[in-house]
Amino acid sequence: MAQVFPTKTNLINTKKSLELAELGYDLMDRKRNILVREMMLLIDEAKETRAQASETFSKAYSALAKASVTLGDCTDFAENVPVEQGLSIDIRSVMGVELPTVVLEEREDSAWYGLHTTNSLLDEAYFEFKKAKELTVKLAGIENSVYRLADAIKKTQKRANALDNILIPRFEETIRFISDALEEKEREDFSRLKVMKNNK
Repeated sequence: MAQVFPTKTNLINTKKSLELAELGYDLMDRKRNILVREMMLLIDEAKETRAQASETFSKAYSALAKASVTLGDCTDFAENVPVEQGLSIDIRSVMGVELPTVVLEEREDSAWYGLHTTNSLLDEAYFEFKKAKELTVKLAGIENSVYRLADAIKKTQKRANALDNILIPRFEETIRFISDALEEKEREDFSRLKVMKNNK
């Protein structure tokens, strides 16, 4: 404990600091609980989206395999589909933590490959891969948010622990020290006055 001069002013100031530290701890605890709740919701959503994406990829590769059997190599058809350029990121804030939401721009479906040289199996593969792409984009945003929340929870927990285990006990110890010193001084003053009164 840093040596503090035992005065009433220091006692009042230390009590105010203790109140602020306790309020800070309470706020950190609430923040941590809100972030944990948000993270748990996102983890559930990530599990569900991951399962959907996995199932969709399986269907897409199965449809592509069937299309390859009937059409041969589908590489030329796939090269006609343009590369995705419509990704954007929105940010939302939860208790000061910025969470990204990845948005995929809606694109009008059109025949990127000649319909007279393909069949419905290639169409099925195209639509399944398109769905898989949308789910992958959604999953990327959710998982990034989970990582950011986990990091924020760790930092919040460290700060809450520092307040609870270091600052608050230090302020309480300082208050005890000053209170004891002031009480001792009052007893000494009282004894001195009594002696002076008896001497008169």
